[in-house]
Amino acid sequence: MTDFKLHDKSSAPENSKPLLEGSEKEMGMIPNLHAVMADAPGLLKAYQDVHGLFIDSSFNKNELTVVWQTINVYHSCHYCVPAHTAIAKQMGADDSITEQLKKGETLSDRQLQALRLFTEAMLEKRGQVSQTDLKDFFDAGYGNRQVLEVILGISQKTMSNYTNAIAETPIDEPFKKFA
Repeated sequence: MTDFKLHDKSSAPENSKPLLEGSEKEMGMIPNLHAVMADAPGLLKAYQDVHGLFIDSSFNKNELTVVWQTINVYHSCHYCVPAHTAIAKQMGADDSITEQLKKGETLSDRQLQALRLFTEAMLEKRGQVSQTDLKDFFDAGYGNRQVLEVILGISQKTMSNYTNAIAETPIDEPFKKFA
């Protein structure tokens, strides 16, 4: 059993208060993940910063969804799978991508499937991917930049997936329908 507090702007450590205000302004709410992370202002800031950097990567909305959900499913994140299902819908990503990833099915788009397989290889092999893994990824049209951006996505989701596993973060009401 864990005892992590869901902070709001009044209970959060001083350095987390502006970060929570930013979350509320951007999302119209303070997600429970951010409320938990607020206990460690550095973690919350790092998560928010890396999220912004990943959003600004070369990946489109479907590719972002593949990387996020591949990692979330791999880590069995009870919170991030439904949260990123909602985010994918909000971004206008193809709904079938999330559904196929959640069910462990092969993605129908060959390039997206290559992105998924490379992301899984990075997770399973802790970055020690083979030349074949890289060749398959490059053959699908990706390059060195996207290799590094997958690492960026993994860093973001590792922060959230691990936090949610340890803190047993409750799923926010708007995300529950996607659980």
